[in-house]
Amino acid sequence: MRLRLLLPLLVAAVGLARASDDDPFLSGAPANHSYNIDCGGATDFISVFGRRWLADQFFSAGGAAGMVAEPHRFPQPQERTLRFFPPSSAGKSSCYSLPLPPGRYYLRLFSVYDNYDSKLRTPSFDVSAAATLVLSFRSPWPEPASRYGAYSDLIFPSATSPTSDICFYSLSTDAPSVASIEVAPVHPLAYDGATTGADLILVNYGRLTCGNNLFGPGFTNDSDAFSRVWQSDIDFRNNDLNYDAITAGGRKVFGSNQPPNYFPTKLYTSAITTGGDASNEIEYLMPVDTRMSYMVWLHFAEIDAGIGSAGQRVFDVMLAGKNVTRIDIFKQVGGFTAFKWTYIVDNLTSSTMSVKLVPVVGRPILCGLENYAMVPLEMRTVPNQVAAMKALKNSLKIPARMGWNGDPCAPRTWDAWEGVTCLRKDKGLVITQLDLASQGLKGYITDEISHLTDLISLNLSYNSLTGSLPLGLGQPSLATLDLSSNQFTGSIPGTIGSSKLQTALLNNNQLDGQVPERLYSIGVHGGVIDLSGNKGLCGVPTLPACALFWEKGGLNKTGKIALGASLGFVLLVTLIVVYILCIRRGPYDYDFEFPQDLTSISAISAKRNRYQRAKSVMLAEMEAHSPDGYYTNGGTH
Repeated sequence: MRLRLLLPLLVAAVGLARASDDDPFLSGAPANHSYNIDCGGATDFISVFGRRWLADQFFSAGGAAGMVAEPHRFPQPQERTLRFFPPSSAGKSSCYSLPLPPGRYYLRLFSVYDNYDSKLRTPSFDVSAAATLVLSFRSPWPEPASRYGAYSDLIFPSATSPTSDICFYSLSTDAPSVASIEVAPVHPLAYDGATTGADLILVNYGRLTCGNNLFGPGFTNDSDAFSRVWQSDIDFRNNDLNYDAITAGGRKVFGSNQPPNYFPTKLYTSAITTGGDASNEIEYLMPVDTRMSYMVWLHFAEIDAGIGSAGQRVFDVMLAGKNVTRIDIFKQVGGFTAFKWTYIVDNLTSSTMSVKLVPVVGRPILCGLENYAMVPLEMRTVPNQVAAMKALKNSLKIPARMGWNGDPCAPRTWDAWEGVTCLRKDKGLVITQLDLASQGLKGYITDEISHLTDLISLNLSYNSLTGSLPLGLGQPSLATLDLSSNQFTGSIPGTIGSSKLQTALLNNNQLDGQVPERLYSIGVHGGVIDLSGNKGLCGVPTLPACALFWEKGGLNKTGKIALGASLGFVLLVTLIVVYILCIRRGPYDYDFEFPQDLTSISAISAKRNRYQRAKSVMLAEMEAHSPDGYYTNGGTH
């Protein structure tokens, strides 16, 4: 889906004042998961509003820093710098990755051109959040937006992974540009979050304060717990009608700033009503996209002290020509009390939606109006496959020009990552093909590739990839595998060779060891297999026989048995020798110890004397026996 450029909040008309302490962006700290990112800025700084702005170097996927042509016309430093993403170097998609836990967040972007590139041509590009297309900028931009910049904001659910991506997609050769990004958490039940929070992104198509000037944190000293900015309603009125502005006259308005929406008190202290004839109507003309549904919020407060009972002010609300409700503010909440009403409009037939208040009794009154496009959250790539693809991006050293940023498969309005093919399944989008042949890759295949359980075709041929082939290449879904003409080493895993694998091209690498029978059987059963150009492979026809006891890069079962038997025999012989030399040795055993010093005469003499003594003892014992073998004490017979 493609959404039109939102009407800008012109920064030139904004006065500078210190932000309120209720500003959720005041700290700009990761501790509360709020970030103020100065796109293109080189250093962190504290603004005059007390906000901490962060340089974008730790969030950005690349691109280049720029500066508006006329910085003096931009009162805030973060509005003067920008980052742009030339597709020739950054690829078609470039993303800011924000560390956000699961939840709902308010996002505000400031986009500006101001002829920063001296080309006098505003760029066309798309923007996504949560892998869903949310904004479209089309050239030429309206002159105020081009020259002064435009703020756009939305409420979105964060991704399930540790980070959420804000991505910019280049159209043709245009370079997307962005000057600042602000993100802060909102109440999970805000804007009907109980029924729509997890499945919808709410894109602001108009947030108006009636009878007042623009206000909001970061622009004025007025507080808003979500840091929403409320535009003046003047540019959206039907100028063919007459209007009068009224205020609360300093009296307190109750019921504002309450959870979960925390609508600011200032919103209800001013209003417009009809001027002239009492039969006049109030009408606002809001820009819309007819393909979308819209969540309309109307804000009322009976701030006219002359209305003191029900029935004194009654009017009908008509949206897109349909009478949808009748309102009596005093009857609902009494006087000087905030009252909110919401309605969903769909099936629009015009690019302008009429919001009309028609009098029944007295004059209608309105304090504020919000109109949000309800953008359905797109299906995303299943989380474990996203993690696997990001691991492959690092291990394969994917160049920045290929634009591997954000979700690999979403938004589906744009193609998946370059070289990646996806398929929609019930569980989400899955990766089915990777074709990265001849891309100059110099990394390796990470084990995380095993999580691509739906992969049908993998082609990494004609690169300079190194390392061994991971076991994870044995996906049962794999039908085509082409890793030819790389520098892979080691053996071929026995896991490669599922029943679906029909093509296996591993030629011209540095693989060795015995080829698994499971892989070789592909060719036997009519598939295509090429193992040529690997001098170390063996064990199948057309390749050399493997060395004795060799199989799959190591010893086979027989070799392991033979090795074990040999080690056992050596151990047995060693034990026997130790037994003979140490355990069975008697007191008169000859000492065959090799002399320590062959040149020592005293050592040789000592050996000879020891030998003579042992011999004399043996002769004496033999002479002590009689010829018939009986022992005698030396007497005669």
